[in-house]
Amino acid sequence: MEERAPNGDRIELLEHLPQEYEAVVGPALSQVGQPAYRARQVARWIYDRYASSFDEMTDLPTDLRPLLERQFSASPLEMAYQARSRDGTIKHLWRLHDGEQIESVLIPTADRVTLCLSSQAGCALACRFCATGDFGFRRHLSAAEIVAQFRDSELVARHAFGRGIANVVYMGMGEPLANLEAVLTSLSVLHGGFGFGARRITVSTVGLIPGIRALAERPEPFRLAVSLHAPEHALRERLVPVEKRYPLPELFSALREYQEIKGRRITFEYTMIDGVNDSDELAHSLADLLNDLDGFVNLIPYNPIPGHDFAPSAPERIASFSAVLQERGVEAAVRRPRGRDIAAACGQLRLEREDPGN
Repeated sequence: MEERAPNGDRIELLEHLPQEYEAVVGPALSQVGQPAYRARQVARWIYDRYASSFDEMTDLPTDLRPLLERQFSASPLEMAYQARSRDGTIKHLWRLHDGEQIESVLIPTADRVTLCLSSQAGCALACRFCATGDFGFRRHLSAAEIVAQFRDSELVARHAFGRGIANVVYMGMGEPLANLEAVLTSLSVLHGGFGFGARRITVSTVGLIPGIRALAERPEPFRLAVSLHAPEHALRERLVPVEKRYPLPELFSALREYQEIKGRRITFEYTMIDGVNDSDELAHSLADLLNDLDGFVNLIPYNPIPGHDFAPSAPERIASFSAVLQERGVEAAVRRPRGRDIAAACGQLRLEREDPGN
């Protein structure tokens, strides 16, 4: 697999905490006779004012800015496309410095705005119901590219909704725990740099056990979501091929360990696909699987993807599945589809924009 693309030889500022800036930027300032406090000014522009270029840093000397630009990157993203749904959802296609494109989504509700961001360009895991898998894995994102989605989306949210982002979910393109080092760094920067509360950040995974254990070792109370989609091995292997590598018994053993360490509820994502994984029998199997865990199940109506045969479960079928879980003592909720008119499912917008007819 190709690793993340380097951004030249420049140091990525969004991969360092504010208190590190004097050590990171200080030597470059010293070489041109600038005082050390300039590093603190740069940190304030990055973390307090969401700057993405040195040209924005107007209290730095004009001749210093291009010198810093040659040595450091503030990880600018180019907005390749923006779409806004009738329900208010805003989806961005961002173009990276090497031409790759990634997606993020802003989802407003009455009391909060949630950002769904990407951790990879493409994905190698080939889940059968996910559009991202249709163009395969391109590369990992750097921690700076992950964090830059938050920075730039925060400015969009303030302008579009009059309020900032309240929750961040790593549920966009890619498998976050397959890009573990960059994701862990980005979590540190969101929390320790931008001051974003750990309890407001959720990392989603299809079940990469080493990454789950790495999250359990972190001191911050980040939230964990598991993309489950089936409670039985053969069916899950059909829908989520990584099941072959990390089968359900091993996955749930790791999840029990995680919960013992963290003491936090785990969310389970379950895409409802008509006639595939939506029977009441499977609902009982799911309840059995979650019997000894503190878990919450998000039931997600499948978002149709052109060229795929799957269809979303009927509302009454989802209601029956949910009722079985509730009767068995498993808390569940049906997630209302958002942004369907703007291809808001993971990977859909990129597929549309890469179609020569668009």
